[in-house]
Amino acid sequence: MRKFLLGGAAFFALAAPALAADIPARSYTKAPVYTPPQAVYNWTGFYIGGHLGGAFAGNDSLEGSGARFLGGVQGGFDYQFATNWVIGAEAQYSWLSNNNSSVLFPGSTVVTVNNNQLGSVAGRLGYTWGPALLYAKGGYAWRDDPNIGVSVAGVPAAFTTNGDRNNGYTVGAGLEYMFAPNWSAKAEYQYYNFGNTTFTTGPAAIAGARFRDDEHTAKLGINYRFGWGGPAAPRY
Repeated sequence: MRKFLLGGAAFFALAAPALAADIPARSYTKAPVYTPPQAVYNWTGFYIGGHLGGAFAGNDSLEGSGARFLGGVQGGFDYQFATNWVIGAEAQYSWLSNNNSSVLFPGSTVVTVNNNQLGSVAGRLGYTWGPALLYAKGGYAWRDDPNIGVSVAGVPAAFTTNGDRNNGYTVGAGLEYMFAPNWSAKAEYQYYNFGNTTFTTGPAAIAGARFRDDEHTAKLGINYRFGWGGPAAPRY
């Protein structure tokens, strides 16, 4: 019995290499390259935020050409459609630093103007690619009463004007960028037009004179996006 077992073990020991040689080699499979999922951005939803910047009166304005600091708040809603298009509406309020502009006319006639509030309700239309949104805007504009004063040699003088200096229109454009979940930053130019002011009566130096009422503004802002109606941040 012992001889039989030893003989069988020897047989398998000698046959194993031959059997192994007949087994086909295992094919090599390359591991797949990991590709992270693409981030998905969706601008649909409500947002609120704030902004800082500067305001510059246009040519032929009683406010002069000097820059004024501004700061304010905004809020709105965007809706993304057709993959890359975004439509929405935004309300914005800006406070301007105190600015008593004075313009000297012949005969020691001085006209002073002061206004420190701007507001708008505008529609927005933009095109987005990834986290960036390029948009244009336009709509209704409002400002506080410019509070015009006229004096001659330091003495207040009576005058009258026509024109609606408080209501007008606005247009603008900007670039907005999602830099973190639910947060976006923007750079924006916005123009406000409130028509013209004409002095119908007053000192001879200004009677009949007409001046433009407009503002050019440049703003940097930040928004918090609630994402109601769709994700407003990268999703993996």
